[in-house]
Amino acid sequence: MAQIKRKSLQKERLRRAGVPVARGALVRTREEGERLAREVGFPLVAKPDVGVGAAATWRIDDGAGLAAFFARKPAVDYVFEEFVPGDLFSFDGLAGRDGRIVFHSVHAFSRGIMEAVNEDADLFYYSLRDIPADAEEVGRKAVGAFAIRERFFHFEFFRAHRDGRVVALEMNARPPGGLTTDMFNYASDIDVYRGWAQLVVRGRWTEAAGRRYHCCYVGRKHRRRYARSHAEILDACGHLLVHHEPIDSAFRAAIGDYGYLARSADLGEILEAARLIQEPG
Repeated sequence: MAQIKRKSLQKERLRRAGVPVARGALVRTREEGERLAREVGFPLVAKPDVGVGAAATWRIDDGAGLAAFFARKPAVDYVFEEFVPGDLFSFDGLAGRDGRIVFHSVHAFSRGIMEAVNEDADLFYYSLRDIPADAEEVGRKAVGAFAIRERFFHFEFFRAHRDGRVVALEMNARPPGGLTTDMFNYASDIDVYRGWAQLVVRGRWTEAAGRRYHCCYVGRKHRRRYARSHAEILDACGHLLVHHEPIDSAFRAAIGDYGYLARSADLGEILEAARLIQEPG
């Protein structure tokens, strides 16, 4: 369990599997933080060694920020990493009894989870119909590194703006949060819950694996003002919406208080729906 729960140990396992990771270390003192800053430079990202959803995660931009962090540091272990400017994506799916991936999807995010939480910003993310070869390669390596069997997985990566390289952030041996498993269903016209049950009971996956649509989650937050009411969103985007509901979970700080699922074979339609839903008022 420690290899799955602790980000510091995840990094070591990913490195051994040949998956690039953000440079960093387990940091317990200000002096250790200063040493890492001299090695990789600012900004740094400080995140709990055990945690989910970017809770209690901060960006540290300079020495003053480092001192402020240690003045209020929670009494848990923290991992410090180099800040990698890039685009967040996830590699999500389900592995069979033999560790073979029976279903997978890649989701592109409008911004990082940390920014959505700490800046109280809106977030949307959507599934890709065509998965880039390098994302497929690192995702499969990462799943193999943890010998995941008969369970869901959720890995997070950045594609660096500077050179396009893919860098692993963390792994989770669980279904992705929010409504993402429903997005599997709407994007591929499958029933992933029935498929998982078949996998557990009979050891086989019986659902189709095509990607017929992009499916997009678009969140809104109660504290923010929007250009369109809920009724206006249903009127403007109803032909694309397949589901909407209040969000009541540990992930609401990241993904919002209310969520909409839109799907289309046309990515442009998906991005326009996200813009309409989140346009500020």
